[in-house]
Amino acid sequence: MNTPKILKNKIFLYLTEFFAGMSVMAVELGASRLLAPYFSSSQIVWTIIIGTIMIAMALGNIYGGRSADKNPNPGRLYTRILIAAVWIGAIPVVGKYLILGISAVLIFTVNSNFLMIAAFAACMVIFVFPLFLLGTVTPSLAKYSVGNLEESGKVVGTLGAFNTIGSIIGTFVPTFVTIPSVGTSITFLIFAGILLALAILYFISVGKGNAAGSGRGRVIASGLIFLVCCALGYSDHFAFWEDELAYEGESVYNYLQVKESDRSVILSTNVLFGVQSIYMKNQGLTGMYYDYAMAAPLMAGEKEPGDCEVLILGMGTGTYATQCRKYFGDMVMEGVEIDDRITDLAREYFFLPEDVPVTTYDGRAYLNAVDRRYDVIMVDAYQDITIPFQMSSVEFFTLVKEHLTEDGIMVVNMNMRGGREGNINQYLADTIASVFGEVYTADVAGSTNRELFASNQAGMPARLEANRQKLSDQDLYAMMERVASALEVYEQGDYILTDDKAPVELLGMQVIDEIIQDEVAYYKGVYETQGFHGLLGVF
Repeated sequence: MNTPKILKNKIFLYLTEFFAGMSVMAVELGASRLLAPYFSSSQIVWTIIIGTIMIAMALGNIYGGRSADKNPNPGRLYTRILIAAVWIGAIPVVGKYLILGISAVLIFTVNSNFLMIAAFAACMVIFVFPLFLLGTVTPSLAKYSVGNLEESGKVVGTLGAFNTIGSIIGTFVPTFVTIPSVGTSITFLIFAGILLALAILYFISVGKGNAAGSGRGRVIASGLIFLVCCALGYSDHFAFWEDELAYEGESVYNYLQVKESDRSVILSTNVLFGVQSIYMKNQGLTGMYYDYAMAAPLMAGEKEPGDCEVLILGMGTGTYATQCRKYFGDMVMEGVEIDDRITDLAREYFFLPEDVPVTTYDGRAYLNAVDRRYDVIMVDAYQDITIPFQMSSVEFFTLVKEHLTEDGIMVVNMNMRGGREGNINQYLADTIASVFGEVYTADVAGSTNRELFASNQAGMPARLEANRQKLSDQDLYAMMERVASALEVYEQGDYILTDDKAPVELLGMQVIDEIIQDEVAYYKGVYETQGFHGLLGVF
């Protein structure tokens, strides 16, 4: 067959390689953001995404090479690019429904490793096929580009360079430009549009004949489908069942959702359900772990609670700071939050006082950068299985201890209370107990949270009781009485996390499996005895 004019000088082939590499990385990063609200953004999810994409690319390489040898027709390659573009453009329209559907099926059939299996299944269904098609690009282009053996090394090397440069740009642009500014959905559409334009340009250049006619038909059909996807997929609304969210958007680090009711304002990050921060409009207690954590200033040495200096690692929207200010007066407080968009939301929706400074930084890096000591340091950086390993090790908690006053208190919110031996909370507590002289825990009623209080000075319960008697607010008095009764001295075990070995995601996943099994046990029983129709009757 005649080579289309557009391919004769190889520039268009190199551009195809460039944009294919760019799109693969953009889809990979978009995949992480699409999955994060449902499965978190942990290392486990990233491993699954990278693994499935590598499988798709490997299979695509094999098929692309064989296909090009068997039928060296560039039209076949650009048809595959056309299909990949349409598929990627459809992800914002149907992706979230597929994830929920897959999860709904698996939750009744999988007894362990639900998060891992569900995330893997979602990746396989949604992302493998288009990336398999894009994986055929490199071997196909090598076939079309190499004119003789003397130039084969140069041509293949140039193709590889264009692919790598495209991949680099495809890594940085979604992360720092498109996802924070226009969202994940539009990011998918942008890169789908680039691939579509590439294929359209090829088919327009082919000229006349049967091949050109069929190519134009594919272009028209693909263009119409893409326009429909643009119309229906132009949304960053992951929680499509929520009609009245005050805010929903994305930052460099998180999917963010603010929900407001007559009673409260709630922030959720990277999860569709659950509360990461809360503001109580009635100016009362939250009914959550923040109330328990307010025992820390009452345990800290000889200072009055209102005179304590407090550092919060994992500031969120400042619930802890707001509550402490409300009940203890104008305490000196500062926070560290890695996501500056959350800090913006704190000022806009959660009434975080302007005189409470928040530094945009990693919590451990911040401790390494400052010399100041605090009476209370709250560590509130753990969310489902997204536990930063660098803030869970012996080395980290030693750093916290060095930044506490002599009789200062560290309070840690551990948000997944496991039942089995060697669970994530046992690892965290044993690690902390290896650093601090005295450790107490208190389970938060009605939740899976557990608060841990650690100090090098003995007598935390006694100081809590003495300061509790001075409280004038009856609600806080009763709350601290509840905390005091829930306190249990923690005896150190041998489960230690270090910078070198801290498998926090796998440990967290074990607890999530337990929670899921407990929550769906009833519905699983109905499904097993009465089938799908019986399950529908329950709802």
